[in-house]
Amino acid sequence: MLVFCVKTLISSSLPQKSQSSAICFSSNTISLLFKSRLLSDFSFKLNRIAMDNTRELQTEASQSLSSSASGEIHVLAGPMFSGKATTILRRMLAERRTGRCIVLNFGGASEKERAAGLYVTGRLKEAVGLLWLSGSQVEPDTYAMLLQEFKQRKEYTKGKRIHAQMVVLGFAPNEYLKVKLLILYALSRDLQTAWILFRSLLLRDLIPWNAMISGHVQKGLEQEGLYMYYDMRHHRVVPDQYTFASVFRACSALASLEHGMRAHAVMIKSRIKSNIIVNSAVVDMYFKCSSVSDGHKVFDQFSTRNVITWTSLMSGYGYHGQVSEVLKCFDKMKEEGCRPNSVTFLVVLTACSHGGLVDEGREYFDSMKRDYGIEPEGQHYAAMVDILGRAGRLQEAYEFVMKSPCKKHAPVWGSLLGACRNHGNVKLLELAATRYFELDPTNGGNYVVFATGYASCGLLDAASKVRRRMEDAGVKKDIGYSQIKLQGEVHRFMTDDKSHRLSGKIYKKVQEMTSVFMDVDCYPV
Repeated sequence: MLVFCVKTLISSSLPQKSQSSAICFSSNTISLLFKSRLLSDFSFKLNRIAMDNTRELQTEASQSLSSSASGEIHVLAGPMFSGKATTILRRMLAERRTGRCIVLNFGGASEKERAAGLYVTGRLKEAVGLLWLSGSQVEPDTYAMLLQEFKQRKEYTKGKRIHAQMVVLGFAPNEYLKVKLLILYALSRDLQTAWILFRSLLLRDLIPWNAMISGHVQKGLEQEGLYMYYDMRHHRVVPDQYTFASVFRACSALASLEHGMRAHAVMIKSRIKSNIIVNSAVVDMYFKCSSVSDGHKVFDQFSTRNVITWTSLMSGYGYHGQVSEVLKCFDKMKEEGCRPNSVTFLVVLTACSHGGLVDEGREYFDSMKRDYGIEPEGQHYAAMVDILGRAGRLQEAYEFVMKSPCKKHAPVWGSLLGACRNHGNVKLLELAATRYFELDPTNGGNYVVFATGYASCGLLDAASKVRRRMEDAGVKKDIGYSQIKLQGEVHRFMTDDKSHRLSGKIYKKVQEMTSVFMDVDCYPV
């Protein structure tokens, strides 16, 4: 049994004996408490019991934080249970003057019950370690709680250790645990293992389908994500708002208006209740697919608008270089009483950069903290540097960086590096490159910017040295690609790419076209 004891710790100088009252729960009961979200209320009641006793009794901090000879581990269960052992210990130190704490007694408990108790106190690393050392299985609910906690904390490796322990012990997860594991692997972008779990499911309802679609889209496999969506529809599984959020993101990345409009039509016909995330995704999809009027029309039909949907609209206009529309939407958003956030200001600053609006950009940057109390972050400083750099005010941009609190933010120096390349300022180019690569030596794109900056100034030997330095460091630039949609299918091509199933015929046709264009009769007069 896991025993919760409310104990008054008396200083050793006092003759009184400690008084305690115990409340006992089994590990299964604790699992149910956690699963039903009642633990926080339960912890609050325990804390009230301790606080009701006299507060004048003192105790040493070392007594509060040490383990007793009987194997008791002292932890505090407060009204806002954080799930972190460090937070618990800090809370205990803060309340050491009261001489009260909640004691979790592991004496006589089995190892798997101790593992559950460690999870309850937020000591997840120790819980996983104890599970491995014990070599015993725990209840499916305990496995599910651990996997859920690791998923929320994005500690996917620890979640995989739990799965490994199941495999080693021959524990066969039920359908519910399989879905938990599938979501964990999809979020960690291990789609190969996710596929194995997906195929092993006896019943494939909406949740695993959504996990697989979202996992492919987040990994950049948007075409495969769309195939999964149509396969789900073929199996007569009804999509929900989360399905469409992933599908619209896939269509945005592929610039596939046809598939996006199909999905939007299905969502409307199904009368699925949308949310802010779906609304912003559908607006973004229409703008990314170059259907600006449809994007604004969809936005006008929203019954509820907030900063997220407004920011999506402004981002769409900025994507198409319509700077004046971005600023008009920003003003209209404020007129409707909607307060901008840091992302909104980043969109506005980027628009000012592309529009060459230096004074306006500086005013928006200053208004963040002055009018809205928003502290500018590294991205905002980088955008401001880009505004000054595009206008050719390189020295001013450099001084702005040196006065900013983001001198150790690599993108700030990256913006200055690009501006120096465009305006041929070799001295600042070298300075910006040195500072940038001290902070991020693995970015292949800025090595190329540095090299082309030298080359544009006629310093070819220096450009060659930069490229050799890039090769010696093993840094590679992300490969660019072109894509074309033909008969509803998106085809993607890269430099010297022969992965396409029709690459032989494609290269043959390109050679034929090149020969025709090289004919003297084909040159324009």
